[in-house]
Amino acid sequence: MRSLFLLLFLALPAAAQDIAGPRPLVVAQDAVLRLGDLFEGAGRRAAQPIGAAPLPGRRMLIEAAQLAALARAHGLAWRPLSAQERVVVERPGEPVPRERLLAALREALAPLGLEPEAELELGPLSLPLVPPGGGARLLVEGASLDPAGGRFAATLLVAAEGMPAQQMRLTGRALPTLPVVVATHRLALGEVVRPGDARVVRMRAERVRTGAAERLEEVVGHQLQRPVGSEMPFQRADLAPPTPVGKNALVTMVVEAPGLALTAQGRALEAGPRGGLVPVMNLASRAVVEGQVTGPGRVRVPMGAAPLREAE
Repeated sequence: MRSLFLLLFLALPAAAQDIAGPRPLVVAQDAVLRLGDLFEGAGRRAAQPIGAAPLPGRRMLIEAAQLAALARAHGLAWRPLSAQERVVVERPGEPVPRERLLAALREALAPLGLEPEAELELGPLSLPLVPPGGGARLLVEGASLDPAGGRFAATLLVAAEGMPAQQMRLTGRALPTLPVVVATHRLALGEVVRPGDARVVRMRAERVRTGAAERLEEVVGHQLQRPVGSEMPFQRADLAPPTPVGKNALVTMVVEAPGLALTAQGRALEAGPRGGLVPVMNLASRAVVEGQVTGPGRVRVPMGAAPLREAE
């Protein structure tokens, strides 16, 4: 019996001896779909091209009837068991970075009068997909720009290895921008802005309030008159020269006379600028005298100054 089975098997045509079955999911790696991508056990016919793969990032369905026709055409011994059998073919894809697309568009619009610092606002856009690592090449053609309204239009061509060139229409607006100083993190009322607390960014001119600081030197070293949130612009009206002595701040009271200098710890009862007069309480005697602010945390009190208020 076994010998008879072997004789019958050997008598079959070579094409019918391949036993194949479809793969439920196929991940295509290039633009051409081959028989071995769809059928396991395709043998020496595996490399046979059978059609185009989906575009990068797309998928396609091959139904049972199509699979059966392919199997018959290539001599594969397979028949669908039901009409529900199918193969899903997917093609990996990665989007062209938006920054690359904008850079190519900016280069094409520059000769037409685009301001170098303008922000390009694109209309609804799905970024083109290319094969992973495909090294996409971008070309912008037919660019136009309305200098008055900032409206632009152009055609983008995207080419990459393993895919047909794609063409898409780009439209949008070129918006003027202004330099603005923003906080790198939240700052509280009364804080003195340090170099690491601020940075310059460009914002759409239409979003910049009148009076916003544009240069770091307008901000760094100044004291805040109101809190500022992270990434929020500094307003010039909210900045003031730093107050060397703040209200209720501990200060060093310096009493000077010819050949004599005495110091004591005190508390400023009012804030004062450099050179200004503030009432200061001597923490030891509790007497309040008037002193002149000479620097951060330092107040000069004249020798023999009469107390403004006696110790309690």
